[in-house]
Amino acid sequence: MLRFNLIGFLLFFVVSNSYSQLEKDPKATEILKGVSEKYKSYKSVTSDFKIIIEDQKNKTKETQSGKISIKGSMYRLTLSDQEVISDGKTVWTYLKEANEVQINEPSAKSGSITPNNIFTLYESGFGTRFNGEKNIGGKVYYIIDLVPEDTKKSFFKVQLNINKNEKQVSSAKVFQKNGTFLYYSIDKFKTNSIESDSIFTFNKASYPGVEVIDLR
Repeated sequence: MLRFNLIGFLLFFVVSNSYSQLEKDPKATEILKGVSEKYKSYKSVTSDFKIIIEDQKNKTKETQSGKISIKGSMYRLTLSDQEVISDGKTVWTYLKEANEVQINEPSAKSGSITPNNIFTLYESGFGTRFNGEKNIGGKVYYIIDLVPEDTKKSFFKVQLNINKNEKQVSSAKVFQKNGTFLYYSIDKFKTNSIESDSIFTFNKASYPGVEVIDLR
């Protein structure tokens, strides 16, 4: 079963403080700035997504679907085997098979990629390249590459498909150095639809018999 650690990927890498300087393509930067400005204008975002892990070496492919809701520094990530919930001050990771919840504080590391900054991750730690436009299913997408300035990372490129008209990231492909590809596709993107902040807190009463492990 795929263990999706959004704090590890996003929730997919941590930007370190020791960088080489990579060029930022003016066209790519302009497009990405428009995407992040539009995202920041929303009070909340909810989206379904799909993750595909394709191992070129072993010829295997694994797929998992999920849902993420974000409001400011709060988020709730739901996958088939786990949930990650944060109210901005506490992070609860619920493992369904073990009926166990682990409690942590949000990462204090500078540059950590978390659900609430995934749409603005390009702003530091990456070089950018504009790779043109592509027509997919009658819609036009910008193709933009993000290249990590930290060469010690396990991946060497993230390629984004951005809907030209909607100014939204529709998918991302992570090129790992070990030959594995990670595909992230975003679907059913809803804005300003979260009515209650209660979804960003773990309610123990809703998980009968859950074991609580406080790691703070």
